[in-house]
Order: sequence, then C-alpha cells, then structure tokens
Amino acid sequence: MSAVRRPARGAVTVSEALELAAQRLGPEAGRAEARFLVAGVLGLAAGELALKGTGALAPAERGALARAIRRRRAGEPLAYVLGTAAFREIQLAVDPRVLIPRPETERLVEAVMGLPVGADAPVLEVGTGSGAIALSLLHERRFRSVVATDISARALEVARSNAAALGLQRRVDLRLGDTYDPVGPGERYELVVSNPPYIAEAERAALPPEVREFEPPAGLYAGDGLAMIRRLVRGAPAVLVPGGWLALEFGATQATAVRAELLDAGLREVRILPDLAGRDRIALGRRAGTVP
Repeated sequence: MSAVRRPARGAVTVSEALELAAQRLGPEAGRAEARFLVAGVLGLAAGELALKGTGALAPAERGALARAIRRRRAGEPLAYVLGTAAFREIQLAVDPRVLIPRPETERLVEAVMGLPVGADAPVLEVGTGSGAIALSLLHERRFRSVVATDISARALEVARSNAAALGLQRRVDLRLGDTYDPVGPGERYELVVSNPPYIAEAERAALPPEVREFEPPAGLYAGDGLAMIRRLVRGAPAVLVPGGWLALEFGATQATAVRAELLDAGLREVRILPDLAGRDRIALGRRAGTVP
C-alpha cells in the first residue's frame, strides 16, 4: 500500500486529484471512475481514499494518474487501465490479451454451481481467457480441478498468472488449442462449460467503441454469431460422459437457436436461464444416460 504524504507547497492532494480526475473524465464517467483511478495509482482500495484526502501525491503518482486519465479518455476500458477486474469472489488481472469478465458470465458460473455434479467430477472449460470461470469454480471450492483451454497462447499467459496469484495453479490444467482439440484420447468430462464468442461479424460496427477497438476479436466474433456455439454443442456428446452437462453463455437474441442446437445434438433436460437483467443468456443441456 502506498504511503500518502503531507502536501508540500504546490503539491496535489488526494482530494484535489479526485476533483481534477472527475473533471477530466467528464460527466458520464464522473467521480466513480475518478475514485478507481486515483485509488489504483496509490495502491489503495477506493473506500480508503476518504481517509487520505489531505495527503499528497508524489510526482511519479501524479504522472501515473495523468497517463491513466489519458488512456480512459481515449476510450480504453476502465478495467484495462486499472489492470484488474472483479469477478464473483476473486480479482483478476486483465489486459487486451483477454476479454473483460462480465456479470452475465457470473450468472453462468452460478448456474454451474447448482448442477448435480460432484466436486471430483472431471470438468472442462473451453475458451478460458483470463480464467474467470475456471478459477471461480476452484476458488469457491465447487470442483477440485478443472481443465481450461484457449486458442490464444497470450490469453493462457494471463490465466496462468491469475491462477498463480490465487494459489490455484496446481488445480487448473491450462491447455492451448481450438474447441475440443486439446482433449486427449479417451478423456471424458461430466461438465463442459464455455463462454464462447457469439457476436456476429455483421454486428461489429454496432458495438461500443471501447469493446470494438480494445477487446480481443477472437473472444468476441464468431461468423454469424452461432458458429462457435454450433461447434461446441455438436461436439459435446463426444467429450461428455453419459449424463454429463454442457453449460453455455450466448447472446441476448439467440435463445431459440441455441435451444434448437442442444436438442438437435441429442442433449436432454435443456434449460434456458436469464441473466441478472432478465434476458435469456445461459443454456444447460445433459447428455442422455447416467454418469458412471
């Protein structure tokens, strides 16, 4: 934690830095983002700033804050500027190598937590990115171990760092490869979970600039929006044990199509669940049979 000094003549106090940052960020971002940026520069929790209001920023801290404000004003997502994002019970390092975890994916994890799958069950996450899903399942002790894959070696670097920071590196098996390619011969899982890319290429221009211009395209776009979901669903029976579950996140307009894909693949007990805003965003389906 950074020590906040008493202000010298001409110095900028924490309170003044907050006010200046809020002014620079403008009315849409306002004081809330200013608090996160100032706290991040000082190595403090945002709630601690009130106790440090009359303390002074060092010259290096003033420079770091100015750079952070410039990045945010240029449209870079706040999580990338801060280098961290909260997800359920954990903090994750994030940067442009990985998508920023979102509340919809927290709902996917919640749905997985409630499935009738044992803690020792073999679990596969496809497209782990920062590791948000796999590491949450491990941190919250829902499962003892998880195999987590990604097509991006750079994304796996982030996931590996996050796993180490959380002390979970021995419980997660990170593998490089596309979809089910990293699954070894004879490996079968009681649960496959994924937040795949599900935005259509045709929708790229309509995305907010901070998503379109900064987050990794491979984690966002999938042909017509369903291309990756089709691959995941149609390949799931070959990697699931009888009675095993597939859990997916999908786009807000895709529920009917995703339900049809699950049923066409022979999955049973298909459920479509809403996100926190009440929009259908989560799909669950079970391979026929009984878990051995």
